Amino acid sequence: MTPDITPLVAGNWKMNGERDQLDQLALLARGVDADLADKVDVVVCPPATLLYVATTLSEDTALEVGAQDCHNESKGAHTGDISAEMIKDCMAEYCIVGHSERRTDHGESDYHVAGKAQACWRAGLVAIICIGETEAEYDAGSAEQVLKRQIMQSVPEGATEDDTIIAYEPVWAIGTGKTPSPEDIEEIHAFIREELATKFGGHGERMRILYGGSVKPTNASEILAVNNVDGALVGGASLKAADLLAICESYRHV
Repeated sequence: MTPDITPLVAGNWKMNGERDQLDQLALLARGVDADLADKVDVVVCPPATLLYVATTLSEDTALEVGAQDCHNESKGAHTGDISAEMIKDCMAEYCIVGHSERRTDHGESDYHVAGKAQACWRAGLVAIICIGETEAEYDAGSAEQVLKRQIMQSVPEGATEDDTIIAYEPVWAIGTGKTPSPEDIEEIHAFIREELATKFGGHGERMRILYGGSVKPTNASEILAVNNVDGALVGGASLKAADLLAICESYRHV
């Protein structure tokens, strides 16, 4: 973790979660006690169908809520899309943009991701901007080149530590059980930090960089202790409150 930066753990439920799983949200909200909340910011990003219910369940607790995606426009003829303003109206505070699954499944370019990040800022949301290389890019030794391009093009000018969080997710590690070594994670996060500092100066030095990619209770402590890892973007392990809380517990005695 980076000194003087409050870490953040965000749970991305992806296309999972119906009303019968609301008890997990309630358990998570109760589990983020004052002592833990003093050490780490905890965010859950349920599907849009549960967004307003999630913010209601977490009201008056330390648990914060985010969305998984937004449209770059505030309103209009965009059937099925959700604007950042709609997300803010549901009382959420964060929004994930540029997740690799959106880039792959929906053909989102760096340009689209940057537009969505700006939409988050416009609505008063914190943008969690995802970057990461594919397995082919990793095997070709071009990970740093890919990440540099994504930082230059996906993260808009003017980003600050207050409105932007970077989530590094090696695509080849998402949901596969494969995880880079702590040494590899430290090296790539140091590179990301350097690129952010080059582009954004002091703001880049203070911007939170999350690690994502098969983070779970059994490996969280080791990963979250790595230099320049300021938290985690958690997928499958966030569906159970006990698992996400176990990951957050890594910060309790830091």
